[in-house]
Amino acid sequence: MQASSCPTAALPLPAPSALRRWHLAVRAQFGVLGLAMGAWGAQVPAVKQHYGLDEGELSVALLAAAAGAVLCLFSAGALVARFGVRHCVLAGGVLLCLVLAAVLQFESYGVLLALMLLLGAGSALFDVAINSDGNHLESRSGRKVMSGLHAMFSLGGMAGALLVAGLYRLALPPATQLALVGLALLPLTAVAAQALTSDRADSEDAPAPVAWPRGVLLWMGLLTSLCMVAEGAMYDWSALYVHQELRTNAAFGALGFAAFSAAMALGRLFGDRVRERLAPAALLRASGTLAALGMALALSVGVPWVALLGFMLVGLGLANVVPVLFAAAAQVPGVSAPTGVAAVSSVGYMGFMVGPPLIGALAHHSSLTLALWTVAVFAVAMALAARRVLARR
Repeated sequence: MQASSCPTAALPLPAPSALRRWHLAVRAQFGVLGLAMGAWGAQVPAVKQHYGLDEGELSVALLAAAAGAVLCLFSAGALVARFGVRHCVLAGGVLLCLVLAAVLQFESYGVLLALMLLLGAGSALFDVAINSDGNHLESRSGRKVMSGLHAMFSLGGMAGALLVAGLYRLALPPATQLALVGLALLPLTAVAAQALTSDRADSEDAPAPVAWPRGVLLWMGLLTSLCMVAEGAMYDWSALYVHQELRTNAAFGALGFAAFSAAMALGRLFGDRVRERLAPAALLRASGTLAALGMALALSVGVPWVALLGFMLVGLGLANVVPVLFAAAAQVPGVSAPTGVAAVSSVGYMGFMVGPPLIGALAHHSSLTLALWTVAVFAVAMALAARRVLARR
């Protein structure tokens, strides 16, 4: 989630055909990440059952993934600058796909924790690298593309969840499902990576090894984190909520995450048009309010199809928060666009990884239904804080 550190002003504009190939390749990688995360999110109930975990033990496993992401995150920008987007996408993508294929192949809880650590690190490096190239592409092409790229991530998440639901209907074991998904994504990642940029920053242009957000960037990062705590909770707990709390089968449970991802993808497909009509603070207030109302609907009625509708409203509400805040971070006076986006995304991504284990810990001491009310609380907090944070610019 970081803008490219490579200077672009002096570089010639790529040919239209080269821009199209580049754009298609970045879109494909966002889709790969979404599909991998969608398949993972839909299989969290299977992981819980396979390893015989309660909510507390599952939250520790998710916290291990958060730790892996945090350990990688603050240095990921420097790695991209040093080795180039292409190599970092390959390294992070291969690690992500292999861990996804292996996560249900073992019985030991210790092995699961180690795999979760690697899952977090691989997904963080992959995420930072493709967002870096997306920002680079937007700068070089002169067109807004980031909302569309994030829409591909959401569409991939929906596709991953629907794929899992379909594979369940074919009576394939969960371990086989994840192995097939992980191994199938490997060649797609490798082929698409060939069209990504391989530029490396010169030593004087390279970012610091660790990017620490300060001042208004820290506040924007915290606002992003509120959104991404809610988003991360939906990724890892929505399927389990529909399956366990509403007593549906595993295939219907996977539809909970699919509904959320589909609505988020729809919101991002039209996100640039919405951003042209609404001021950032107004859009964030409306987004937080809609997400909170959707979560309240899903949790208070207790009917499976109503829960799917509620999750769709949450997805629509959260869809454009990150693009709005990244754009605001790139316009902070006295701060370069890459530095601003990198600092804000670092804090935000920690929210994405910390949210799921937080929900798990609360569920362990109460119930999953009660724990998921924190999504509505964080959405309300985001709506209330939006005007004050954005005014700090």
